[in-house]
Amino acid sequence: MSTAQKKHTDEKPFACIECGKCFRYPSLMYRHQQKHTGDKPHTCSECEKSFCFPSLLYRHQQIHKGKKSYSCDECEMQFSQKIKLTRHTQKHVGEKAQLCSECGKTFRFPEALIQHFRIHTGEKPYTCSECGKSFRTRWSFDTHQRIHTGEKPYSCKVCDRCFTHLSGLTQHERRHTGEKPYKCSECGKSFNSLTSLGRHQRKHSGERPYECTVCWKGFRELSSLYTHQSIHTGETPFACTECGQAFRLKATLQRHQWKHTGEKPYKCTECGKGLSDLSSLYNHQLIHTGEKPFHCSECGKAFRLKTSFQQHKQIHTGEKPYSCSDCGKGFRLKACFMQHQQIHTGEKPYVCSECGKAFRLKVSLQHHQWRHTGETAFTCIECGNMFRFQRSFQQHLKIHKGVKLFACSDCGKSFRLKDSFRKHQQMHTSEKLYKCSECGKAFRLKGSFQKHQQIHTGEKPFTCSECGKAFRLKESLQLHQWRHTGEKPYNCTECDKSFSRPASLHIHQVTHRK
Repeated sequence: MSTAQKKHTDEKPFACIECGKCFRYPSLMYRHQQKHTGDKPHTCSECEKSFCFPSLLYRHQQIHKGKKSYSCDECEMQFSQKIKLTRHTQKHVGEKAQLCSECGKTFRFPEALIQHFRIHTGEKPYTCSECGKSFRTRWSFDTHQRIHTGEKPYSCKVCDRCFTHLSGLTQHERRHTGEKPYKCSECGKSFNSLTSLGRHQRKHSGERPYECTVCWKGFRELSSLYTHQSIHTGETPFACTECGQAFRLKATLQRHQWKHTGEKPYKCTECGKGLSDLSSLYNHQLIHTGEKPFHCSECGKAFRLKTSFQQHKQIHTGEKPYSCSDCGKGFRLKACFMQHQQIHTGEKPYVCSECGKAFRLKVSLQHHQWRHTGETAFTCIECGNMFRFQRSFQQHLKIHKGVKLFACSDCGKSFRLKDSFRKHQQMHTSEKLYKCSECGKAFRLKGSFQKHQQIHTGEKPFTCSECGKAFRLKESLQLHQWRHTGEKPYNCTECDKSFSRPASLHIHQVTHRK
């Protein structure tokens, strides 16, 4: 029987002994059997990738050569394969002969219709032997397998970065060239990929096509939906090999790992500062530009960061979404809520490596460590006074400026410091917020309350370096140390006699009044 006759009769006399699939010609059967044997005798001399057939090797080699032999007569676009040119020319013709019977969508090619129809049937014929994941298209399956093999055949000629598929390389190369061929018709913003443009356009349309089946929340991107769904499942598939901490997102794991390696791959072009993630770099660059894109409609205040803006809005609404289950106290910020909970648990995770003292807050440990190092980060140019903390430094500057921003509405007295103003206000209200659980005594000031508690605990955290004597209060230690140094800072204005304690000076001054 001739070759032409076999086409009309659909006769396929050559069967594969592995899977039973039949073919019209022995050459097609032999090519098919190489899939079962894994035989890839044709190897690329550039990247050592292997192929079953010489035609596939030839097509692959065009990637390295950058050769595009087939050119479109309409738009002069070039292609490395003839079949890609054929498909491209049908865009100009506008012909779409393949119709989906389910949704009416049309396609230029039969294979495109077959792949599309699997969306309706749910068929995923390509299954990964490594992880069991299934795919609708062969292209998606092949791309996925590169995750397991680690293969990245497409390399950038500028920075040598490698990619698993050609589209990734094409988008990456546009970063070097600055090319952004896709422009938004709404706002004129340009993008280097069609998918980026599509995601952007959903901001204008408000479209959120991907919905969570648990809470029905909508998302503009499929990746955002997958990320969201892990909240419901509680799944944290990405674990750090250094410390074992697990994360929901691969990007979060990568940023975490940079803490171990110290890597900061994103550099600011203005000051050279290195940042560990792209969003931090963007936020940092706003410092140089002075841009504050988030404006409060209530008070007009502007913010650099969206998180700061959202936290600020809660001041106007009075919203406190984080509530303590022990005492019922509410908090606007999650960080403040977490810090508060440590009061009930007594947890102090931050330990000083010098003296072993533990702290609830990381910033408290940092401030404490400066005592050991003697570090002073801020110096006043007016008087030369040095400060460890920026807040103390800024408060000190108000002395030279004579600024008193906080005025009491009851008596008109003004204060430089907000803390002093608040303490003063409590004198008018007679409110005592801090109550001792041991004896019931109440205090207006938190500092007085904490000092009082040391009476019950017997704690004496302040130790004299000369004789080892311990004290509850820092002021008591200071008075004691003056005994060793002989310092007497309190001087009588009448007779110039000096004293080490203000109480002793007061008793002495009474003798002059008699």
